Amino acid sequence: MKSSSILFIALLFLISCREDETGIHKSVIGPGQMPNVARDNEGKMHIVYGKDESIMYSISSDQGHSFSSPVEVGRILDLAASHMRGPQLASTSTGLVLICCNGAGDIFSFVKDQAGAWQKSTTVNDVDEVAKEGLMALSADGALAFAIWQDMRNGQNEIFGARSIDGGKSWEKNMLVYASPDGSTCECCKPSVLVKGNKVYVMFRNWIKGNRDMYIIESTDEGHSFGQAEKIGSGSWALNGCPMDGGSFTVRDDGAIETVWRRKSQIYVAEKGKEEKEIGEGKSCTLETVNGKNVFAWTENGDVIVLKPQGMKKNLGEGSMPVLKALNNEHVICIWENDNKIYSSVLEL
Repeated sequence: MKSSSILFIALLFLISCREDETGIHKSVIGPGQMPNVARDNEGKMHIVYGKDESIMYSISSDQGHSFSSPVEVGRILDLAASHMRGPQLASTSTGLVLICCNGAGDIFSFVKDQAGAWQKSTTVNDVDEVAKEGLMALSADGALAFAIWQDMRNGQNEIFGARSIDGGKSWEKNMLVYASPDGSTCECCKPSVLVKGNKVYVMFRNWIKGNRDMYIIESTDEGHSFGQAEKIGSGSWALNGCPMDGGSFTVRDDGAIETVWRRKSQIYVAEKGKEEKEIGEGKSCTLETVNGKNVFAWTENGDVIVLKPQGMKKNLGEGSMPVLKALNNEHVICIWENDNKIYSSVLEL
């Protein structure tokens, strides 16, 4: 390779991975919106996001310090990729599984095998055009994957789900996970799901007696059935409208459920069954557990804020829709969007 070409490649790397005036190292992965991230059993990081009608994918094999040039997984007419709506990704024992939604309300599935090829599999919803809000989530453990979404097949928003026992190649009959006694769950808030062993956990914002509060519902039989939904926190948010903010949660090794969510302009954390605690102001909050300690991220005044376990806040600069994923016991990666570009930053805890 000529020396001029080597210098050009090095310059591109320095431009795409740079330290700003705050001392934060940022990488630009590519143009797009609504990133989602998964970590496989080998420690590789995988990112998907939307770009117009394309689903884009990038991989890091060096603990998130650099990512491959994005490639197109597939194209979906009228792809939902904004306002909490975007491709969802999970790692299974056979590869990767991805779901995405179109504007009509159909959810499509793609799988990436261990040879590296992406293939479109089947439609997740078994009744046409029922996921009209485009709000969905995905998780997997081993070969079991579980997808959830806001579903309109019964005339109001309900939480529906579907199992896959082959890593996303096929999906079982859709099942009702939760229906509000007042007729509808909070209609514009993204639900969350986590598969851990034989348990499936789902968190969503409910709508009961005018209150838009967070609830958790669990399955102990690999998603075949679910128990009773339980409210998170002691306070309530009476709101005549949807906050468009679904929160996030994680499950510790001892089974305790840790949650983060927004009420009005405040960000709260709460362990299931315990009082909530305010940790900041903003919206679009998320969390990740790293070596038994929680890391939080949210958007505050147009900037992405990360709260480390020691209570130290890091401002990553302008952006929104952050997602976190543990890299190892000492580092976490934050992925976010800003000005139609996907950014990443590796943070030491």
